[in-house]
Amino acid sequence: MAQTEKKGGLLRKSSASKKPLKEKVVLMYDEVFTTEDPSKNNPRFWEELFLMKVNLEYLEGKLEALDGEELMKIKDNINCLFQHCIQALGEEHPIRVVNALQTLCALIRGVHQKNKSTSGFDIINMLVGFDKAELCMKNLMESLDTLLCAEGSESLKSLCLKLLLCLVTVTDNISQNTILEYVMINSIFEAILQILSSPLSRREHGYDAVVLLALLVNYRKYESVNPYIVKLSIVDDEATLNFLSYSFLFRQYKDKEEEHQSGFFSALTNMVGSMFIADADEKISVQTNEAILLALYEAVHLNRNFITVLAQSHPEMGLMTTPTSPIPTTPVTPLGTTPPSSDVISSAELPLDADVQTSNLLITFLKYSSIVMQDTKDEHRLHSGKLCLIILTCIAEDQYANAFLHDDNMNFRVNLHRMPMRHRKKAADKNLPCRPLVCAVLDLMVEFIVTHMMKEFPMDLYVRCIQIVHKLLCYQKKCRVRLHYTWRELWSALINLLKFLMSNETVLLAKHNIFTLALMVVNLFNMFITYGDTFLPTPSSYDELYYEIIRMHQNFDNLYSMVLRISTNAGQWKEPASKVTHALVNIRAIINHFNPKIESYAAVNHISQLSEDQVRSISINVRKNLAFNTLSQELLLKEFSTIS
Repeated sequence: MAQTEKKGGLLRKSSASKKPLKEKVVLMYDEVFTTEDPSKNNPRFWEELFLMKVNLEYLEGKLEALDGEELMKIKDNINCLFQHCIQALGEEHPIRVVNALQTLCALIRGVHQKNKSTSGFDIINMLVGFDKAELCMKNLMESLDTLLCAEGSESLKSLCLKLLLCLVTVTDNISQNTILEYVMINSIFEAILQILSSPLSRREHGYDAVVLLALLVNYRKYESVNPYIVKLSIVDDEATLNFLSYSFLFRQYKDKEEEHQSGFFSALTNMVGSMFIADADEKISVQTNEAILLALYEAVHLNRNFITVLAQSHPEMGLMTTPTSPIPTTPVTPLGTTPPSSDVISSAELPLDADVQTSNLLITFLKYSSIVMQDTKDEHRLHSGKLCLIILTCIAEDQYANAFLHDDNMNFRVNLHRMPMRHRKKAADKNLPCRPLVCAVLDLMVEFIVTHMMKEFPMDLYVRCIQIVHKLLCYQKKCRVRLHYTWRELWSALINLLKFLMSNETVLLAKHNIFTLALMVVNLFNMFITYGDTFLPTPSSYDELYYEIIRMHQNFDNLYSMVLRISTNAGQWKEPASKVTHALVNIRAIINHFNPKIESYAAVNHISQLSEDQVRSISINVRKNLAFNTLSQELLLKEFSTIS
């Protein structure tokens, strides 16, 4: 009770003989919330105010208790308080600066909460006044920029970032936050980059700085020229991009065999926090972080130079962290996102060892994606999974990234998380082969396809997943890259996906256009059939493809029957279903050509069921005589709508 009274500004309750005793700062706040000028009777009022410890709860509660008319009556005093806060930021005394920053947080948050229904211009008028808004906001941004770039207290930098985060996030839709126009005009981009380029500042404030940058980049990004987008897109300094990348790193996955080890690369990623948490049942849970994923997306999407950072290798090896003396921080922290705790990296040089496994940001991101995408029933993880796939789409669209992904001379061992399933054995992680990174991307897509055929079908994620595979195949066809990959796993997953769509036609059609997804899957098969000779590793790969199509021909026959039935009836799905009917021409040609040969061979040799080798031998003998309906190259190789 005593603590509650103190927060409310009461040092002593009222009684019959005594008046209630309040904190001096509370009494001064009460003067601000009157129609009179508080400095009229006390010329040193504002100087004294910023020497008092801020009572955030009382100040915000006072603003919340006022109605619209009452707030308008004290508008002049609110404007005056806001302006004196800005002036106090230039003071040499750190106590004044800290109290001014916290007071600004309370004012911005309180006025916005009180005026959610009003326009952004009304809020600007209430806070600072139209006539002085441009000058005051310019002074505010310049003061914050100076504090962020100075060599001074790290706690002051933390408060500056939290004030900026408060300013950016007070509205649900960032593009409706009109006050951010002044943040656009008076850019702090260079200050943010400076924080990320300093090891000490990055460790202390990197998380807040990255989240702030990601939010500012999204302000009216499609409506007007956003200077933060422009500046982020042209950053080409390798060192700066390297420093920037450290802010996006995710703590690496650690299974039971690795739980007592600590790699150099994973030590760098501690700033983002513990994202992977293993329980006793070996099931991996994820602490989602959409803000960091959004920042990574913006960096990959806007700055093509950042792709080189994704590919830069770092050795993974045991490295102990060394404790250092703690950095003093301010005891009072205003609202804002708090960066996760960080470990300090030993400054000892890394010994060179040819046997040491290397890693990079892309590998870490793939590992993280394999975990975050396993559970899409939770809304946060659904959004995180979507962001992961969008980022992978950006990577799959980039020429340099594709060259790196497919480079035979750059092989990595990537331990993706596989969801525990009853019908398959746990993969032997120790025997993972070293392969080009594109194999890990394809493995991730196959894993997603296989493990998410469920009642709450994530259609959007499946579409993005198939698009990623399509973009990778387009690159392989274009550059004639013969990738040694177990393509049968992909084909089997795609056929099972078609089977699932047909089995749940009624339920899924009530929510989704399943024919769009079916068409994308069928066209992937058409890619292999029509252009497989340019990217499949060996001629026997074609035989494996034909074998899978023939073995699972019943699924393609059922799909044809379903789309033919729907396309011949009037309805909303007639046109998309007819497109699938046309796309199935080549697959049906293979089935209709081979099935009679196989049945004839079985009858002549009195065999009830042919082995795979027997089917493939028939395929080799008759495949050369098979003529295909060459579908439009534009149709098969067209780029799906790119990320914007």
